[in-house]
Amino acid sequence: MQLPEIEVLREDWADAEVALPDYATAGAAGADVRANFPDAERDGLTLEPGARALVPTGLRVAIPDGFEMQIRPRSGLALKHGITLVNAPGTIDSDYRGPLGVILINLGDAPFTVEHGARIAQAVIAPVVQATYREVDALSDTSRGVGGFGSTGTR
Repeated sequence: MQLPEIEVLREDWADAEVALPDYATAGAAGADVRANFPDAERDGLTLEPGARALVPTGLRVAIPDGFEMQIRPRSGLALKHGITLVNAPGTIDSDYRGPLGVILINLGDAPFTVEHGARIAQAVIAPVVQATYREVDALSDTSRGVGGFGSTGTR
């Protein structure tokens, strides 16, 4: 199987010492994405409880046609500090070429400092299937029917 190749361009201001997205282990599904702040902001960013911010990565990417990049939270940050993504997962489309930023939110009860170079999210590359949409007069019946949130029970 041929692996998709993600082309990465660093912003002119980005710190080249901050690693590109990479996989921490051989079996990792997500590549770690790091915060990369401009020179004047290299001390990092403190998120107060309930606050959110767009954290720069200093990167732009080219994703092959037929794929997307999903930006997902890191479980350790979520468990230990309540740090997650507002729009999890965030989707980076194959035709987007702008700056790659991560929208973090602090759901914890203490301020959290996002340090320059810190792993803040993970990127998962996934295939994309586009569907066609067709209006109909009725939908087929199923055993669930119109049961909504929680309708299948808790066990």
